[in-house]
Amino acid sequence: MSAEPKVAIVTGASQGLGRGIAEGYLARGWRVVALSRRIEPSDDPALLTLRGDIADPDTGARAAAAALERFGRLDTLVNNAGIFIGGAFTHYTPEQYRQMLATNLDGFFHVTQAAIRAMEEAGRGGHVVQMTTTLAERADARFPSVLAALTKGGLNAATRSLAIEYAARGIRVNAVSPGVVKTPMHAPDTHEALARTHPLQRLGEVADVVRAVLYLEDSPFVTGEILHVDGGWTAGG
Repeated sequence: MSAEPKVAIVTGASQGLGRGIAEGYLARGWRVVALSRRIEPSDDPALLTLRGDIADPDTGARAAAAALERFGRLDTLVNNAGIFIGGAFTHYTPEQYRQMLATNLDGFFHVTQAAIRAMEEAGRGGHVVQMTTTLAERADARFPSVLAALTKGGLNAATRSLAIEYAARGIRVNAVSPGVVKTPMHAPDTHEALARTHPLQRLGEVADVVRAVLYLEDSPFVTGEILHVDGGWTAGG
């Protein structure tokens, strides 16, 4: 068995979930390409930071090429980058619609296509993980968010489809579906109210999601799974 370190690309890796996921892989001795529109250079030899907007069709190809050039392989892609714009359906603007689709769907398409192509060519298998949302499966009148349902629900469907398409080639595809997680996206004065939306009566922590991603990484017989990390929100309550 090769002792060569494995390599992951993590999108949206400058803060919050993406940064936590990148750190989780680094802690395991992996090499990481951390991709974000705004991210600082790193002097860690195991970490390559790369600036880019995943909505740009060239960014995915650049990230895959950078992983191969710097570290010699690509084993996992974590599609963490995404945007959330909540609001009443009739109040969405055409620009908000385009923004959501460009990042959440176009970005997923371009980066994932480049990563899977590299995995196929290497012939070692691989793993792709998406970040979706419980709101894609369990609508809540308190949080009108049809564009999140449209885009992240699309990622749930794509996860299952890709899992079947690439299973015979050893490429697994899964998703993590978080509830509300304590990240810079949510102002501290909203935390108490947001915590009450979960049956467990607390916000998720970045570490909760990192553990879920690493569980999927450690589970070679799991593919096509949407793993809910939402404090019981999907179950009801």
